[in-house]
Amino acid sequence: MLKQSLLIGLLMLVAGCSKNKIAFADYQNIEDGWKKDQAVTFTFDAPDTLNVYDLFINLRNDERFPYSNIFLIVNMEFPEGRVITDTLEYEMARPNGEWLGQGFTDLKENKLWYKEGVKFPDTGSYTLEVYHAMRRIGNVEGVTSLEGITDVGISIENKE
Repeated sequence: MLKQSLLIGLLMLVAGCSKNKIAFADYQNIEDGWKKDQAVTFTFDAPDTLNVYDLFINLRNDERFPYSNIFLIVNMEFPEGRVITDTLEYEMARPNGEWLGQGFTDLKENKLWYKEGVKFPDTGSYTLEVYHAMRRIGNVEGVTSLEGITDVGISIENKE
């Protein structure tokens, strides 16, 4: 009886401490380079219209990524059709070439702020499109196939 009570108490403690703050998370694999006009698209339902959330763009890169930063264009479409477009720049490596992000191998994961303190105004489905907007100096056309980005993801987390 004491063992059962102790086990139940331990399970309740673990469940209470591991309160899941992620409302939505998804990744999509990028194969054979991220093409210039290739949208990585995520569709999700608003978790609710009362609470506040932080939104993140999650990128996984390996040693083939040739730049120290990345430019992204992100379109967020609301259920009623309105679209917000943001152009974002993120640092991916330190000046000495050391990759930022988490990971013990050559694969690094970067959790990048997209929007902070978001309250979803409408119930229904939202669509988030992520494009890369990388350009070489002097080349207006941009990079047609971006190597080294292996996965693109988003996460929506409860604001604490």
